[in-house]
Amino acid sequence: MEVIEKAPKRPVVNPPLSTQLQRRLAREFTPRWNQQWGGKFILHGRPVTEAAVRLDGNDYLGISGHPEIVQAQVNALREDRESVIQSGVFLLDAHPSHRLEQSLAEWVGKEDGYLCQSGYAANVGLLQIIADAQTPVYLDTLAHASLWEGAHAARAPAHAFRHNDVQHLERMIAAHGPGVVVVDSVYSTTGALCPLHEIVQACERLECMIVVDESHSLGTHGPAGAGLCAALGLTDRVHFITASLAKAFAGRAGFFTAPASMRYYTLISSYPNIFSSSLLPHEVAGLAATLGVIRASDDARRRLHANTARVRGSLSGLGYPIHQGSEQIIALEAGTEPAAMMLRDELEAHDVVGALFCAPATSRNRAMVRLTLNASLTEAEIQHVEAVAQVLAPRLQPWNWPIARRQRSRTTQP
Repeated sequence: MEVIEKAPKRPVVNPPLSTQLQRRLAREFTPRWNQQWGGKFILHGRPVTEAAVRLDGNDYLGISGHPEIVQAQVNALREDRESVIQSGVFLLDAHPSHRLEQSLAEWVGKEDGYLCQSGYAANVGLLQIIADAQTPVYLDTLAHASLWEGAHAARAPAHAFRHNDVQHLERMIAAHGPGVVVVDSVYSTTGALCPLHEIVQACERLECMIVVDESHSLGTHGPAGAGLCAALGLTDRVHFITASLAKAFAGRAGFFTAPASMRYYTLISSYPNIFSSSLLPHEVAGLAATLGVIRASDDARRRLHANTARVRGSLSGLGYPIHQGSEQIIALEAGTEPAAMMLRDELEAHDVVGALFCAPATSRNRAMVRLTLNASLTEAEIQHVEAVAQVLAPRLQPWNWPIARRQRSRTTQP
């Protein structure tokens, strides 16, 4: 038998980085790594144990692994022999992707819709085609980063207005003129609801279009899970709806709506749609099946809202300052990055797993551990989270976190 000797492994040698990039790393990253993070990546905690309660995902209705969804994916993998990997703009109207777009649009009450590789791509692609250098874009300060990148892609002047502050939005529009107003229906870091009625009224009065990102309300709110716009009866007054399908849909895609008259303009103008490959057949099949499951998941939505009310009530009663939100996303805002790391480590040591968020996902010195609730939480799991929160409260003293002090200061001002 011939023995084949392996060539010795050569060391990897990289060419030197530019001086400019080295300076940027030294300025923007190295101090955080060494001084705040202690030489370890801030987002990675300890390995998750089997006993841990996972509150770090976005599968709000607990549908991952649903047999109807899995079977649809398996069937597509086994049976599809004709698909071509290409940009979605080449797909004809009879393609399953387009049928899914139509089904999603009909579900949320709109004429037409577009699938994208991700919610990020959907937001960038939509803003890029509805705004330009002469169109002001007004974004809530907590609007998702992809929406800000969409304004940047459009070369549009972007103006921030204070979170959920309709009067500040109106003053900004009065100063800079009509444009596009961009909000999240449920904000992704705090779980705060947008005051959509008031925002829509301001847009109508001041002649602005409005984009509502329903990533964290699609599937969880509204009739048959059709979202917050549908729940509030505002669908016909909202110009564009976007969503990530990686939340309640537990998939990997994004979606946005637009009038049917914009279809071919969108297909030839929206860069994420033009320059990204279409979703794979088993992904489309899985998402189509997921839509059916979500529409029939009223019981799961009721459980999710019940779990949210209970856990929020328990944490508030223990002194955790979570007043900035009301929905299934709970922000434990510790403040500094080291403080958030300590909070995350304490929770994980007691088998409660959240997701650490810091800049750029949050403002500087507003780092947090985000807990995301779901419909599948058992009574034992909820009791465990409540017990851990009670044990840790005297040690963490959340009533002294910066966000709690700010809230007390506001409530005591004359």
